[in-house]
Amino acid sequence: MPTKPTVDSIDASILDALSAEPRATVIALAARTGLSRNTVQARLNKFDQNSTLRSFERRIDPATLGYPLNAVIMTGVTQRKLSDIAVALEAIPEVTEVQGLSGVTDLLIQVVARDADDLYRIAGRILDIDGVEQTTTALVMRQLVDFRLHPLVRELAAEE
Repeated sequence: MPTKPTVDSIDASILDALSAEPRATVIALAARTGLSRNTVQARLNKFDQNSTLRSFERRIDPATLGYPLNAVIMTGVTQRKLSDIAVALEAIPEVTEVQGLSGVTDLLIQVVARDADDLYRIAGRILDIDGVEQTTTALVMRQLVDFRLHPLVRELAAEE
């Protein structure tokens, strides 16, 4: 079922400029997009109100913090305990992201670890959570494409 974008080409041009320079001021965004400062400010306010922009957090390389190992833990859970499981996962600092899935596994948990023994400890801690039925751990060998939305934003900005 196709969904209509909630941003127009003007929004997309601002988002494109913001993606290219996340620290840009309203004045710099206006100059880059050719829009008035008031238009840019109004659109940014709208983005804040409708949660278009997620929290700004610098992408830190976990290896610089002593966590060079990345892994995904595919997890089967008791569905009625999902809320409690999510709270328990949030309490594990090495858990960097959790996604609920449809299909053969219920959760995709991304974790970082110091080494293989540390990963074993983290996986065990996850398996100990009440409602977690099974886990399968896979090491991330290489990041081939980082998370990105810039190509989609640029494409929408080009539409008129």
